[in-house]
Amino acid sequence: MLAVGIGTASWVVRTPAVRDLLQASTAQMGLILFGLSVGSMTGVLSSASVVRRHGARLTIAVGAFTFAAGVGVVGVSAQLSWAPGAFAGLALVGLGIGLCEIAINVEGAAIEIASGRSVLPMLHGCFSLGTVLGAVAGIGLNAISFPVVWHLAGVAAAGAAAMAWAIPSVSADTGRAAQGSTNGPGWRAQLAQWRHRRIAFLGAIVLALALAEGSASDWLPLLMVDGHGVSATAGSVVFAGFAAAMTVGRFAGEPLLARFGNAAVLRASALVSAAGIAVVVFSDSAVLAGFAVALWGLGAALGFPVTLSAAADSDDPTTSVAAVAVAGYLAFLVGPPLLGFLGEHVGLRGAMLVVLVVVAAASLLTSAAQPRAAVDRVAAA
Repeated sequence: MLAVGIGTASWVVRTPAVRDLLQASTAQMGLILFGLSVGSMTGVLSSASVVRRHGARLTIAVGAFTFAAGVGVVGVSAQLSWAPGAFAGLALVGLGIGLCEIAINVEGAAIEIASGRSVLPMLHGCFSLGTVLGAVAGIGLNAISFPVVWHLAGVAAAGAAAMAWAIPSVSADTGRAAQGSTNGPGWRAQLAQWRHRRIAFLGAIVLALALAEGSASDWLPLLMVDGHGVSATAGSVVFAGFAAAMTVGRFAGEPLLARFGNAAVLRASALVSAAGIAVVVFSDSAVLAGFAVALWGLGAALGFPVTLSAAADSDDPTTSVAAVAVAGYLAFLVGPPLLGFLGEHVGLRGAMLVVLVVVAAASLLTSAAQPRAAVDRVAAA
């Protein structure tokens, strides 16, 4: 997760340089970036099937090296001013992330069951830490005009080496379906999960908190610049603060979950994130809004890992985790562009009202994250 976070941030901070090398217009860059969305959804929708057939280790290995290869292809394609190659590279990046994410979460959920500890927040915290490290390094390399091709090629090579070292420690059989199992491993099995009210509620929660995370990742610097009149540098600093708050929140998650449980922590997370978003939207003080971003990040931090951990408490953890994760990825991929379209008409501060309402509403559904036996008792009462 750390390597994926570093690789993702490395690409993101070099986006302006890649655009210049490709000589792409804004519209053309939008089409190139669509490769990331195509690859991500393909990976997420197919990952459960691969895990059930081949286990988590092989799925993570395929996803990790696909991701690393994609980062390298983006760098080389930018150097060659080859837009179709950049599209293909981003599709590989997205495919690798999608495959890895589901498999790593299935492995993390299995570790939680075996150890009795909450480890998924720490795994996602490693991703957040990686984004901070990758962003800081990328900003420095941008400042000295370091060639994009060597930067991304170096990140790809280092990431592949790190993942080759780590992957053998993953269990080969985690998530693999038993021989002769009749449970469908594909997307139809994931759709069938949505008939269960608990899974539907968990999907709604992860969609809301993933929307909070994704909207900040894509729009927060511009929101601060356009909505609060700060400089571009100050907007970047505020975004770095959001990433740091996400990292702290995820690494602090285990003791909170051990003491208060999934449902209470998710409810508090949604309310804290909603409070931060509300201040950013309604306050006219840029300083106050900047500090409120920390609440936004702290609240959003545990949404994805804790909800997936709760989804793993089922008869078919692999398919349940994949089904709920799809809702989160839809929020990541579809939400920010829709907010951008809305922001064209009402401004970014006004557009974030949608995020505020959705996140606040998610706090009403968090009882679904209780252990399944407790949810079943409530439903039967």
